[in-house]
Amino acid sequence: MKKELKDQVIETISAQLKQYPNFYLTDIAGLNAKDTVNLRRACFGENIKLTVVKNTLFKHVIKSMENEELNQLIPVLAGNTAVMYSESPNAPAKLIKKLQKDLAGKPELKGAYVQECAFVGADKLDELCAIKSKEELIGDIISLLQSPMRNVISALQNGGGQTIAGLVKTLSEKEEK
Repeated sequence: MKKELKDQVIETISAQLKQYPNFYLTDIAGLNAKDTVNLRRACFGENIKLTVVKNTLFKHVIKSMENEELNQLIPVLAGNTAVMYSESPNAPAKLIKKLQKDLAGKPELKGAYVQECAFVGADKLDELCAIKSKEELIGDIISLLQSPMRNVISALQNGGGQTIAGLVKTLSEKEEK
């Protein structure tokens, strides 16, 4: 590979790492053409960008970023490596888990960099699936904030009607408990 082409590939990888905060390193070796097409379609449907990289060039990019967490992924860069880039922290993990049932254990997770933390090994797949996305966390916070409001409303409806006297009575009973 010519130096100009290597520099181009390194720039592309660097740009993708800056664009996408989360990426997964996987092994897709052994997939036939049909399964590879299905994998790419599934990735496209989940807004995951799938690329195959040359390990030495990816290592070069990781070393140049001077990030201790990223450096933990260097040992897994062996054999065939495909990178799944995503905005969502858990979408690739869920897709990998789903596809492993259909594609004879492939893609196999090698490692991941999610929310500024490195995960090494296929055994981390369940942990990665459990990570919540930003939207899921916002939903959890909203439901937690709505919970006390629901309690007050239900207490008003059950214990004294919709009058101010009923509200005062309900609140005084809650303070006594």
